[in-house]
Amino acid sequence: MALPPKSTAKRTTDVDRLVGERIVALRKARGLSQTALGLAIGVTFQQVQKYEKGANRVGAGRLREIARLLEVPVSTFFDESDTVTAGDQTELLDILSATGAVDMLRVYAAIEDDQVRREVLAIVRSVARVGQATHA
Repeated sequence: MALPPKSTAKRTTDVDRLVGERIVALRKARGLSQTALGLAIGVTFQQVQKYEKGANRVGAGRLREIARLLEVPVSTFFDESDTVTAGDQTELLDILSATGAVDMLRVYAAIEDDQVRREVLAIVRSVARVGQATHA
């Protein structure tokens, strides 16, 4: 008697990786460590790492709890926005994943004076141009 082919039901997919990328970005935006998120949802930080890398699937109940903790609707992990393309979302997630990016955004958002914000932005753009020129 031959065994049936091995099921692919438990293999992760591109959707699992997308969900993981969004968990990373939202977790960082909230200033949570993997350990803190894991404690809040009852798993280890290693399990959170696996979710974020798309190596393990996030169950529906656990994803609902993550969404509650990150203060977003569950659909945030799946929806494709009408105004933002998938490529734009990937670029945004890449930017937010850069070391210090979320901290920079928090500090920038805390600046109340619009003129000071514009000046800070000008400085950062100038530094980025200098950095690009030295690496060219």
